[in-house]
Amino acid sequence: MLKSGEWLSASCDDTEEIMSERKQINFTIIPDESSDAPRTYANFCAISHTPFDFTLTFCEVLPPSEKEVREAETERVLRAPVCARIVVPMQFVPNLISALQEHLRSFSESTLKVGPPKEPIH
Repeated sequence: MLKSGEWLSASCDDTEEIMSERKQINFTIIPDESSDAPRTYANFCAISHTPFDFTLTFCEVLPPSEKEVREAETERVLRAPVCARIVVPMQFVPNLISALQEHLRSFSESTLKVGPPKEPIH
């Protein structure tokens, strides 16, 4: 019978052996369109960050009411309802920027600017 320290040591050795036998598999991640996740419209995005992640806060800014105009004149702030708050790791941001730039380039170059692309561009 092994002592717990011996068992843990043997377990770690086994894990290293299994990890070295694993193969690298390249794949593309695509959204599961069968999901019932709703689409949410936003026409404003506030961005903040920590040393570890970026937070994208999406809002829908509507034409302000008379009351909101008066408050904005006084406070110099117009509050917009938050539609979604998305937190992404810092390592994700460069790829997000590249994908947005590629889609904007593709959109700008297309002659038909109607409807989303049928397949992902990147």
